[in-house]
Amino acid sequence: MIDLDEHNHQPAESATATPDRLKVRRKTTLRLVAAFVVGVVLGGFGASELRDSRDQRERNAVVALVALPQSAHFGGSSAPGSVQLSGQLMLINAGPAPITVRGGQAERPGVAVRSTGQPRLLPPGGTGQLLVALRFECSIAFQPEPLSLRLSVETDDKQVREVTYPVPLVGSDWERDAQSMCEAHA
Repeated sequence: MIDLDEHNHQPAESATATPDRLKVRRKTTLRLVAAFVVGVVLGGFGASELRDSRDQRERNAVVALVALPQSAHFGGSSAPGSVQLSGQLMLINAGPAPITVRGGQAERPGVAVRSTGQPRLLPPGGTGQLLVALRFECSIAFQPEPLSLRLSVETDDKQVREVTYPVPLVGSDWERDAQSMCEAHA
């Protein structure tokens, strides 16, 4: 039996729990918002670091190198119809990162060049010389087109790349020394 005349009504539990539930919901919402903000900040920082790292790797992979005949008066020898000289190749690192020039070579009718010296570390904007062995055929005239020199270069990220640079021979010390030796043995 249920007595409906009972006047001792207790407030329902749901009425007393409502303010507590609101506090819990607010705290949960604030925690979720805080976690979201922290995630966005960390994600943005991580993306920025990743982009900076990728940009640095791309800069380190750039090779900008200038190569010029510097001298060829380090002795030589001649055989019938050809001369061999030792010389230097001036190297200039025009890139944004250090590079190591490991060696180089070029060949076309009448001319052969190969490096003989040790690898050269060049800082950005730095210069250095690479020792080379030169062979010229006296019967073949110097071509006005530059000699296509292939250089093996190690970049700062330890990757080895082959780059090609046009080396002008006409008017260079290499041409003058080779022609004077060819004329002396003609």
